[in-house]
Amino acid sequence: MKTFAKKIGLLAAVSALAVSTACSGGGNEAEEAAKSDTEAAGKQEQVAFTDISGDIRGNEKPSAEQIAEVNDTLNDTYLGDIFDQTIPSNYAAYPVPGDVTLDVWMPANADVPDMNTQIVQDQVEKLTGIKVNFITPPVGQEADSFTLMISSGELPDIIIDPGRYPGGFEAGVNDGAYLDLTDLMEKNAPNYNEWRNSDEMRRKTTVTDDGRLLGFYGIAPYSEWMWFGMLIKQEALDKTGLEVPTTVDEWHTFLTKAKEVGYSEPLNYGSTYGQIFTGILNGAYGAWDWTFLDPDGKVQWGPAQPQAKEYLATMQQWNKEGLLNRDWATADFNQRMATAISDKTAAMMDSPDTMWSYWKQQNGFDFVGAPNPVLNEGDQSQASYKNFMRAGSSAAVTTQAENVEAAMAFLDFSYTKKGWELLNYGEYGTVHLIDAEGKPYYPADSYIYKDPDGQPVATTLHKYRMHNWPDIRDEHNSNPLIVAEGSYSGDIRQAWTEEMDASMTMPPITFTQAEASREAELGNQLATLRSEYFAKIIMGEMPVDAYDKFLAEAQKMGLDEFLSLHQAALDRYNQR
Repeated sequence: MKTFAKKIGLLAAVSALAVSTACSGGGNEAEEAAKSDTEAAGKQEQVAFTDISGDIRGNEKPSAEQIAEVNDTLNDTYLGDIFDQTIPSNYAAYPVPGDVTLDVWMPANADVPDMNTQIVQDQVEKLTGIKVNFITPPVGQEADSFTLMISSGELPDIIIDPGRYPGGFEAGVNDGAYLDLTDLMEKNAPNYNEWRNSDEMRRKTTVTDDGRLLGFYGIAPYSEWMWFGMLIKQEALDKTGLEVPTTVDEWHTFLTKAKEVGYSEPLNYGSTYGQIFTGILNGAYGAWDWTFLDPDGKVQWGPAQPQAKEYLATMQQWNKEGLLNRDWATADFNQRMATAISDKTAAMMDSPDTMWSYWKQQNGFDFVGAPNPVLNEGDQSQASYKNFMRAGSSAAVTTQAENVEAAMAFLDFSYTKKGWELLNYGEYGTVHLIDAEGKPYYPADSYIYKDPDGQPVATTLHKYRMHNWPDIRDEHNSNPLIVAEGSYSGDIRQAWTEEMDASMTMPPITFTQAEASREAELGNQLATLRSEYFAKIIMGEMPVDAYDKFLAEAQKMGLDEFLSLHQAALDRYNQR
């Protein structure tokens, strides 16, 4: 890695490259362009493939030669077109010439603590001709690692999750840490460029307000289903003799009855994902977790809504009655799961994918999904979540990348048909096969479900495929927790998405550099204030009337200014 101090020269070089790419006049430039086009055409000719769909589609017992043909070549002729838009198949850049090694910083994953051992990435290296050195900080030290990396004056070639930069992704570009890829994308990332432009929502959510392309975003073929909500053990419904509750009062009745029949802490309220504020119970009161759109399309702040005080009074009472898990304010993921599988818990606020693994697969508990509660019977259930076709992670090419074209080619592979197959479904043969229509699937003996090391699906979904990466994430078809035989987690997520109104959800807006620092400052202060007051009120350490002081302090902190920053960003987003 080069030192950050050397970025100016590199920026100038990149600017020159962008200018030469954009210009089209002049004799020498025209000759160079023609030469480049000829070379590209020749290279494209080299990656013309023999159609092997007859050998691969529907083949449940592929030979070693057939497995090698799929895994070791860029041939994608056996893959079908299963989405509304066709996934690109431009492999002209591969293999990238020369001996190229890229440094890639990526947040840690407990299931794959060293990304250099990730099986899928090994295959990506072979197919692209690019070696990758992953820099993966220890689990729990990602934030400190990122801060030290930025402050040290040294950057890798690529950063995954670049939004960690103070002020966000765009601030990182404006400060000279990340490259602005606007003028380089069409030439150096043809697959990403084609895919993001194949749908208006994908286009709109991957460009800045002023039309710049900062980096690579995970962009799905569809808006993924809602992933988080209320889940109830079937045995708890059986023991109480009650139906799935829909109103807040029905939930109180159910939880009270569940406690009577033996569930000592019936609702696992939790805090791992900020469940206090995610618009499940609080949404019934219009007290959404953060910003949302009111019926007029204006930005509002959930904790400041009129019925937020009523929500807090309700939760304080439930906590006093022992209806919530006692450690909801401090429990980490492992503590929550340990309580969830015990006889203390009747209901969870969590992902049905996660609970299918922990409840059903590992412990034999059947469960059902419940819609977000409403106050009055017959009201429309609402949710403050919508996917907007943005999925997975994002990536930036830094200003210290020594080979910008190779860095972009590496990331661009994720948006090819071959990249879609490999990153979503893992290795052909041991992990997935191809059905008669050209769609990848996991057979019953897939390593995903029958790991040689005996690890559960919750782990193998990271071990044998990329669950969180800047790519075309095919969550509905490739998440093994959804598509496993007998799994109904996808059915729950789909029902939530289709049956609940999510029109109040804020789209993925962006802030200007000046706005970003101020928004972050105000947002951090408001979040801290909200967490402190809401938690203490619910635990009974403060009276419900303390909410009035909370609201006054929020106003004094600059709540109106905070909302005006979000409104301005929303107005610009709507004009993209």
